[in-house]
Amino acid sequence: MEVRIDKWMWATRIFKSRTIAVEACKKGRVMINNIAVKPSRMIKVGDVLQIRKPPVTYSFKVLALTEKRMGAKLVSEFLENVTSPEQYQILELERINGFVNRAKGMGRPTKKDRRNLDTFTTPEFMDDFDFDFDFEEE
Repeated sequence: MEVRIDKWMWATRIFKSRTIAVEACKKGRVMINNIAVKPSRMIKVGDVLQIRKPPVTYSFKVLALTEKRMGAKLVSEFLENVTSPEQYQILELERINGFVNRAKGMGRPTKKDRRNLDTFTTPEFMDDFDFDFDFEEE
């Protein structure tokens, strides 16, 4: 049995909608054996998919096939996440640095962004000062 790759990625909740899965395939973000695939590509059990969701490339091994969307608890029966730890480190670094490197045109920082920026840029030793001076009275 074989299933279209776009249907399988939607059914296993890699993408929220089938339309988004098709777009990812058309943009060359979905690969099998480092070859970009079309949305109509048929996959089979044992295939390893590389899915680029910038800045990370996720890798999934197909354990079973399905065309019907399922609950999140059942996903582990249909795919195995074989993404390398280096990719997760890239994701973590991006998450930490995300609020400092704002993309141009993103508008003003939100209140949360400003607080995160303040905690990031404030030196740690600034909280150690005690400004209560004891003056001796004569």
